[in-house]
Amino acid sequence: MDRRSIIKHAGIAGVLAAGVAPAAHAQATIRWRLASSFPKSLDTIFGGAEEFAKKVSAMSGGKFTITVAAAGELMPAFGVVDGVQNGTVEMAHTAPYYFFGKDETFALGCAIPFGLNSRQMSAWMFEGNGLKLMREFYAGYNMVNFPGGNTGSQMGGWYRKEINTLADLKGLKMRIGGFGGKVLERIGGVPQNIPGGEIYQALEKGTIDAAEWIGPYDDAKLGFAKVAPHYYYPGWWEGGPQLDFFINQKAWDSLPKEYQAIIEAATAYAHVDMQAKYDGRNGAALRALVGSGAKLHRFPKEIMDAAFKEAMALYSELSAKNPKWKKVYTDYAKFRADQNVWFRFAEASFDDFMQSQKL
Repeated sequence: MDRRSIIKHAGIAGVLAAGVAPAAHAQATIRWRLASSFPKSLDTIFGGAEEFAKKVSAMSGGKFTITVAAAGELMPAFGVVDGVQNGTVEMAHTAPYYFFGKDETFALGCAIPFGLNSRQMSAWMFEGNGLKLMREFYAGYNMVNFPGGNTGSQMGGWYRKEINTLADLKGLKMRIGGFGGKVLERIGGVPQNIPGGEIYQALEKGTIDAAEWIGPYDDAKLGFAKVAPHYYYPGWWEGGPQLDFFINQKAWDSLPKEYQAIIEAATAYAHVDMQAKYDGRNGAALRALVGSGAKLHRFPKEIMDAAFKEAMALYSELSAKNPKWKKVYTDYAKFRADQNVWFRFAEASFDDFMQSQKL
């Protein structure tokens, strides 16, 4: 079957699935730049943007290329939203909750403590109202977003000393991203927002007492176990953090429809690919970390209960003073409640049984 016949019979979905972009040969060559918030050493999370760019190039026959720059190359890790908003770069790949200082609503596009897990987050985005609501919010920043990966539930970080009670958190300086820091502060800790590439040095020098990043595969690469051997779980502040691709609104609007369809398809691929990599690699990495001396601990119930109580109080306070937050969180919270009923009876019970078996 020739190219013309493929396009005629398959439609856009079939064409994209086949890796052939309709009419791409007739389009002008386009070159974009993408600023990542992550270092190149993290092939999973930085690699999400690289996988996306490869797909865009392949599906456009090499006519639409996107150059991916690591954190610090074009702009600082936490400067990428400003870069996209102002049109300095056409795109960014980042964790939206890094920017909750601009507006707390950013965090809902990524993860909040005791929020949605990764599957629930994707369901809210694509089947619920998540994508619609977040796009309405991001329009105020001159950006359009596409889900761009998820790490799955994260670990609770690395600590120099054991954490046995709430009192052990008092004054503890911890690198923690997003809203986790707000809740940590309410239960006695001192949050620090530090880019991924700078965490190890801060931990090694004693500038901080603890640090969380993602999970075993990436954490092993960053070497945290060498200076903080106590590894806690679960990362209650990140049950399913979603990464996003942000695109400058004017740049997006100027794209031919075929290229917009390619971006939509390529971001969806990157979204699935990232979590597949994390799920596929974290198990072996965790065994290796424990084998080399990392000490696993589950957070005490006292800490989990206190953190949950303060998180819910925080969300109520934000809803009372930030109408943008309230609009999105009201929908998010209802979706979370419905999802937890479903997951309780099917997913959780199946997982609980399977994880108790010796296979």
